[in-house]
Amino acid sequence: MPIIVESNAGNAELFTTVTGAHSLVVPTLDELKKSLSSVSDEFAIVLGPGVDLEAAAALADMLRVTRPTISVILIRRRVDTSVLAEALRSGMREVVEERDLTGLGSAVSRARQVWQALNGPLENASGGASGQVVTVFSPKGGVGKTTLAVNLGIALAEKGAKRVCVVDLDLSFGDVAITLQLIPARTMADAVHFESGLDFDVLEPLLTPHNTGITALVAPVQPDAKDSIPPSLVGRILSILKNSFDFVIVDTAPTFDEFVLQAFDETDTLLLVTTLDVPTLKNVKIAVETLDLLNFPKSRRRLILNRADDKVGLSADEVESTLSMKIEASIPTSAQVANATNSGEPITSALPKHPVSVAVTTLARAISTAAEPKAAATPAPKSRVAAPRRGLLRRNSR
Repeated sequence: MPIIVESNAGNAELFTTVTGAHSLVVPTLDELKKSLSSVSDEFAIVLGPGVDLEAAAALADMLRVTRPTISVILIRRRVDTSVLAEALRSGMREVVEERDLTGLGSAVSRARQVWQALNGPLENASGGASGQVVTVFSPKGGVGKTTLAVNLGIALAEKGAKRVCVVDLDLSFGDVAITLQLIPARTMADAVHFESGLDFDVLEPLLTPHNTGITALVAPVQPDAKDSIPPSLVGRILSILKNSFDFVIVDTAPTFDEFVLQAFDETDTLLLVTTLDVPTLKNVKIAVETLDLLNFPKSRRRLILNRADDKVGLSADEVESTLSMKIEASIPTSAQVANATNSGEPITSALPKHPVSVAVTTLARAISTAAEPKAAATPAPKSRVAAPRRGLLRRNSR
């Protein structure tokens, strides 16, 4: 976490809007030294404009030897060559002007990256194992993807036994909010304003709770808001949520866009949804081939057959043969699914004994059981230098 040294309460509050609400604020360097002895995950020290330059330089000089993974960030009312020269001599990593909040946020973000490169990922807030990202994807619209994502989230939550967040990644035309009949105060578009200092304390106010016990991060209200969201932000959001929830269910757009690829990078289980019609089956087959090209592990893929009892001339065996995948779950057809959604209560919650609810709940239990060994495993000792993660967007760049 960042530690801010600033005696002016107004300034400190302003700085925390970009460093994160979890930032520790102390008024003096003496208090800072006491705090350093009691915390272990600090990655940045922000020295406010009221801190004496000579004292700030002495602190930075000491920390570059005793705590080299900490980045010292100096804030000055005016940055000139003498300030930059002193900062360079003492080993400070960044100098920003007092009014440059964007620059401060970027400096803190870079400090976090330096710390993680040397120490490995920061621990999650609860200190426990990270959760699972389950992405629901189909290259064809209208196959029941959103309905499955929402009901799966409810089934996984088990009336509060698991912490579950549903993320709507169909950023232009997402339907998670309307499916759950939520009226959100914030959407994913609001995360853009906090991108440089994003953490769970910043992200949590953007989430909308539902009476079933799940939480949702909904898509922007206006379709053009998608253009303001950088794809990299999606990866950061999912990574943060993964460390704060047992399960993060991601509902995607029916396309291999950059946002979906970022989601795949964080995905532990990919649910590939198909139905018993030739156009959908053709698109899903192309999607499977694309996943192969992206080197997405086959062990993480699960084939879900929705409306499995439709009498349309295709069978489940033909689906498995065409896709060379075993069907993990078959969900029956029922008009009551739409009726439940239209009434404002998804079917898993409204009719838990309905055949559709039973099928979704069985799938949820399988996913939950598969996740248990990973959650219970003893963490391996941390390496001093973490191996770089290769994202899907970079898999074919070599």
